Parts: sequence; C-alpha cells; structure tokens
Amino acid sequence: NFPFMVPHWTLPIALVAGNTIVLKPSEKVPLTMYRVVELLEEAGFPEGVVNLVNGAREAVEGLIDHPLVRAVTFVGSSPVAEIVSRRCRELNKRCTALGGAKNHLIALQDCDIEGTSSDVVVSYAGCAGQRCMAASVLLIVGDEEGTHQKALLQNVIEKAAKIQPGTEPGKMGPVIDDHSLKKILSYIERSEKEGATILLDGRSWMSEMASSKGNWIGPTIILHRNKADGAMNEEVFGPVLSVHHVSTWQEAIAIENANPFGNAAAIYTTNGGHAEWFLTRVRAAVSSFDSDFILVSVYLLSLLFFSGPYVQNTQMLGVNIGIPVPREPFSFGGLYGTKSKYGDMDITGDGAIEFFTNRIKITSKWPVPSVPEYTMGLVKQQQDQKKVNGIVDHANFAGRM
Repeated sequence: NFPFMVPHWTLPIALVAGNTIVLKPSEKVPLTMYRVVELLEEAGFPEGVVNLVNGAREAVEGLIDHPLVRAVTFVGSSPVAEIVSRRCRELNKRCTALGGAKNHLIALQDCDIEGTSSDVVVSYAGCAGQRCMAASVLLIVGDEEGTHQKALLQNVIEKAAKIQPGTEPGKMGPVIDDHSLKKILSYIERSEKEGATILLDGRSWMSEMASSKGNWIGPTIILHRNKADGAMNEEVFGPVLSVHHVSTWQEAIAIENANPFGNAAAIYTTNGGHAEWFLTRVRAAVSSFDSDFILVSVYLLSLLFFSGPYVQNTQMLGVNIGIPVPREPFSFGGLYGTKSKYGDMDITGDGAIEFFTNRIKITSKWPVPSVPEYTMGLVKQQQDQKKVNGIVDHANFAGRM
C-alpha cells in the first residue's frame, strides 16, 4: 500500500548502520523501488550496497536461506509474517516481521461529536482502508438510543457518504486488485448473513465506476449485534467500519483486549481522566512485556546484511487521534504474542538502531606504564592515599572504575 514509504522505514537506518541491503519489493508494486535504486546509483552509491530482486515466494525463500543474509525485515499479512519469522528462526537469523491488524476506536459518552466523527471517517476510509493503522472497529459506549450516541453514528455515516470515488485530492481511490475487492465483498456479505445491518453500502461504487479502471468499493459501515461476527474480529483491509454498541467501559476494553492482533487503539473523550483510565487498561499498556502496542499491514519484504536485538514492544495508542502513528524518534512496531508482530525489535526508531547493529562489549586490562611521567604521578598518588587512610593501592585500582 505504501511502496515508497515502507522500504524507507528500514533503508536509511540500515545503510547508516553500515549494512548492505537486498530489497525484494512486493510483486504487486515493483516499479517504485526500482526507480529508487536507479536514483541511488545516480547519486553515487557504490555498486552492491543497495540491491533489488523481484519475484514471489521462491525469491523470498532463496534470500532468507542464503548464508550471506544475516537478518530479515518484512511487512505484510500475518500468515506470511509468521512463515518468514519461523524460517529465519530455523536458521538462527534475526528477523522483524510485521503482520496484520484490527484497530479499535472507542467513543465515550463525552466525546466531541464533530471532531470524533471526522477523525473516524478519515481513519477507516483514508487510503481506501488499506493501511496498517486504519480503524476497523468503532465501539460506541452507552445507550444505543442515547442522543449523543445516535448523533455520533449519524455524523459518521453522513460524512462517509459524502466521499466521492476518484484519485483526485479529497476523493477515495480503488483497492489494489481484484483479490482484495473479493475479500472485502465477502466480509460485507458474510456480515449480512450473520444478522448485521448495512448502514452505508459501498458496493454501489461497483456499478457507478463500472466504466473506469480499478477495483472500486466505497466506504461501508456495518452495525453488528454480535461481537463474534467475522468482520468484528478478522482483518478486512478495506474501507469497511464495523460498529458495535457497548454498555460499559469494561465491555469495550474486553472486546479490544480479546482480539488476536496486537492492535493500535484510540479513545475519544474530552476528559483526560477518562482517557487515562483506558490508556492504562488496553492490553498493550498492561502487558507483561517491556512496552506495548501495535501496527501494520503492507506487503514489502526486504532482507539485509548485518546484526544485535533486545526485546522491545511498542505501544501505539491515540487520544482523539484515529491513526496514532508515533513520530520520530519513537519506534513503530508491534506487540509480541499477537498476529501483528513476529521476531525482534521495532522496525523504526531506536528499535531499528538495535536491530541493524551489534552491541559489542569490550573488557580490557592494560599493564601499568613504565614511563617516568606516569610512574612519578603514581608514586605521588600512593603517597597521598597513604596519608589519608594508611592504605597503598598496590593493585592500581586507584579507587576508580
């Protein structure tokens, strides 16, 4: 989905750390990085520092298995991320593999309706919903028939319905391919069979844009009665928002924390105390790991030479922000033990610095120099010490480390 940005999560840091790189871009979008490599050559990069290989599974496996490849980074779907990670582990190679996501937005009774509704629509429909940090579930807390709750949902529907198809600024483009479109359609159809209500049906774009190239599906909003519905729990990766009403804060937290992905999450409220309650109870924030939260979904594989990880989780939580991507120098990563994160470290920031380098610990000992300038100073130091505490430092510790 971001064929330029995602490789550049790792490319600059890996190069500055002194590594050479073999990049395998997604077979769906191979041309962008081909052009980047051309520009790097034009800029004077030495031959062999940045290399590009095209292909699919066979190319990936060949690169992972190659003895000169010391480490692997991957961003893509969860099933492939797990396969890449396992293959690297079998070869004792360092790996960061980021998978899919199921990001939740929680709207409290005191949220700002105008700001929240705008942010929710931008989050779930921006980039046709095909980005790792897109919202996919909106949990509205409180009485479903409450004035505030009904007004919020109506505002979300109205704003999403105004989005027009197209590639111009302010419009929403098609999804990447026919396979992706069919997957999105299957979740909408499945939701209907499960008893959910389609509040906004983006399938109308298929006929509206029939004469245009592309795989068109408009913003879609589904109201779920059952939290176990497929679209409530599985990654759709499209402009589809699942809405579910919950009675309590605890119920909202329970739904978010039960999903198998290490998600990003956002809380909408005008009360700082309410926000703090959620920020300390979302699964990532109370994880037994070092840090906490999540991200991702692209499909770009890059492999790099180098090496030195330490355990790191990254928490990505938003307060009135539906795309809570941390800004530099904070790392973009995922939560261990979920379908969103496999392997070591985060993929940017200080996590990437650790990933693309080795920590080398040096312990050394030097003989006492015999030059007069040093020995004269040492004798005086010993004399001064003896005057103070009656002890001579024959071991040359000098009271210092």
